[in-house]
This record gives sequence, structure tokens and C-alpha cells, in this order.
Amino acid sequence: MRARALVAGGLAAVLLTGCAQSVDPIERLGRKAAQRVGSYGPDGPSGPEGADGRPYHHWGLLAPLQAPPRVPARAAVRRSGLPPVVRRVGTSDKVVFLTYDDGAERDPRFVDMVRELRLPVSMFLTDSVVGPGYGHFARLQSVGASIQNHTLDHPALRGLPYPGQRAEICGQQEKVRSRFGIRPRLFRPPYGTYDRTTLRAAADCGLSAVVLWSVSAEGGAPERPLRAGDIVSVASGEATGPTLRLLREIQRRGLTVGRLEDYL
Repeated sequence: MRARALVAGGLAAVLLTGCAQSVDPIERLGRKAAQRVGSYGPDGPSGPEGADGRPYHHWGLLAPLQAPPRVPARAAVRRSGLPPVVRRVGTSDKVVFLTYDDGAERDPRFVDMVRELRLPVSMFLTDSVVGPGYGHFARLQSVGASIQNHTLDHPALRGLPYPGQRAEICGQQEKVRSRFGIRPRLFRPPYGTYDRTTLRAAADCGLSAVVLWSVSAEGGAPERPLRAGDIVSVASGEATGPTLRLLREIQRRGLTVGRLEDYL
């Protein structure tokens, strides 16, 4: 009986191992990478590049991301005193822009990935979603992510009176200022809905552009082939694994990730 129990236990362990190996390989590599990255750190014995000097290997990429072109920061062009609404960037540079909404993303590995791969991601934060998680986004900011405005409470703004829209937008400006010491330049309206009142409120709150998106990516899969200048909205709450799959697709298309704020 004892021998049979030991055999059964061994078979169960093998089956469990097989299940673990069925996880998406890029997700699995991401988990392993996060463990290794934590051991090296920016000042560790292997230096900022990690154990073999090639952090992209740690994250399951076959080659490093191309460095985006150096561009001077550009001011968004206002018409009639209102901020422009931007769905995609008009550029011949082979770049796309990764944006994340709400602040539902809390995976600590994402901080390591942004640092190790030097990803210039843009985080549009909603106060009621971020809740006590502002410290996580402060860490993201410290490794190069930009922090932008996505309202206090995530309402659909279109049709709301001016005082309500202004309170939502300016209120989040102040929240971000108090938490990060900056005032965002970019604003994304919840659900992508807005009206002229939204634009007026955004201008009065000191925002330079209203940013929508040209491509949605859920689970790391863009809804259509990526093109230069695309602003990609990564599904709320998705970070490390989906972003790694998205980066693989970006590389396959001969593109890289640019800093949205440099182009607006």
C-alpha cells in the first residue's frame, strides 16, 4: 500500500509539473525574470543590465527593443483655445505608444519590467481606482513611466454640466500634484467619451491634450496590425504578461515604443 501511495504521489507531482509548463511561455519567462531582476537590482554585482547584460532575455524577448528616435518635446497645438483630441500620432517614426488606464494594474513585476526594458509607458490614473496603491505608481514614475489624468471617479463625462466635469478633471490634477509633485499635461476621458464642455474643462485645468487611442489590446493582442503612430490602450488591469506579448508583436512589425509626451 505504501509503495502504491508513493507511486501515485509521484505521478501527481509529474502531472502538476506538466500543468505548470502549459502556461504561456512568455508569461512563464516573465515570472522567472521578475525573480532574477529582484536579485540584481540597479546597483547589484551584475550592474543595471542583469546577469548576462541582456535584460531582454530575462523577459522572453529574442532581441532588445530598438531605442526610439530622439525628438524634441513638442507642444500640442490648440485651436480656439481648446486642447486637441489625439487618437494617433502623425509621425513617420517607427514608434507606437503604450498607455494604461485607471490604475488597476498593481503587479510589482511591472515596475521591474519598465526599468529593465526602459519602457516609456503612460499611466492614466483614476483616484477612486488607485485607492491606496499610489506608492506602486510612484515606483513606476521613478523608473520612467509618466503619470497622467483619468479623472477622480471615472464617470462618463459627455453631457455632464461644466462644474461636474471641471471637478472631476481638476480634482485629479490636484491629487496627482499632491502625490507625485507634478501636474499632468495629458488627459484621457473615461470610456473615451467627451464633448466640448470636456475640452473646455480640460483647458481650464491646465491640460495640453485629450488623448484617446487608435488600437485596443486585450491579453496583449492588438485588435488590428500595428502601424507607426498608434496609441495603444492596454486593457485595464493587464500589465506584465500581456505587455510582453504586445512587445513581441511590436518587434515583429519592426516598431518600437516611444514616449507619448515627446510627441504631444
